[in-house]
Amino acid sequence: MRLLNRTAGRLSRHRRGPLAGLAVLLLGLLISGSLYTALAPAQANNQASETDQIAQGKELFLASCAFCHGKNGEGIPTVRDGYQIGPSLVGVGAAAVDFQVGTGRMPMVQPGAQAPRKPPVFDQDEIDALAAYVASLAPGPAVPNESDYSIEGLSETEREEAISRGGQIFLTNCTACHNFNGRGGAMPRGGYAPSLHGVEGKYIYEALLTGPQQMPNFSNGNLSPEEKRDVIAYLDSVQETPEYAGFTLGGLGPVSEGMFAWLLGIGSLVGAAVWIASHTTRTKKTKVDA
Repeated sequence: MRLLNRTAGRLSRHRRGPLAGLAVLLLGLLISGSLYTALAPAQANNQASETDQIAQGKELFLASCAFCHGKNGEGIPTVRDGYQIGPSLVGVGAAAVDFQVGTGRMPMVQPGAQAPRKPPVFDQDEIDALAAYVASLAPGPAVPNESDYSIEGLSETEREEAISRGGQIFLTNCTACHNFNGRGGAMPRGGYAPSLHGVEGKYIYEALLTGPQQMPNFSNGNLSPEEKRDVIAYLDSVQETPEYAGFTLGGLGPVSEGMFAWLLGIGSLVGAAVWIASHTTRTKKTKVDA
């Protein structure tokens, strides 16, 4: 017992010695340095990669976008008050860039009432770089993940419920412009609501989130991410549903189909009736000699 007490006493005296504090300090520095070496390079590499991507995006922006949107994305006004060659991109976020550039709407070939979809000018890496640069100007909506707009992984019952909810939302908010089955339609001042058939779910989600051109935006406060996903599920189900019987007329809706039936169908019947009547009421009379 005395031996143990003596040993403990010696250790206690060593811990209180000046070299013990230095040893503990060196040990702490060694441990923290090892942890920094293990963790910091990955963070530094990610930050460097993001910085390089923003720098690449800025170069692309200055070469292809600054003429209309300004060197710093501030927009360029015209001599007419309230009009701009290109609007400000400060705060639009990466999602707006991914939508506009990914669908080929930007850069525009020439000014017009609406930018039509066309093959994209940039590849996906360049689009990501442009989006990263614009996102660095000010906070804005980010590019959604596939899990945000996909119903993969849901059960069959959950899918049906999502499609039903999405149909109600779409019929309430979107049919006035896009038609009841998403075929699109005309808009005032030379614009139009494009067809949503064949459009990728990511771009529909981004359009709902950012409100491009004449479309209103539906932030996550207006439509939750799940509700946006449900709308996309409904549109996918409409495209997969076969169109039975008769002429579909592009699915433009009952008004156009009724007008077609009235003008062509009833018009043809009226014309046929007039033709028959004009030929059956004629009589041949022979002159009787007195």
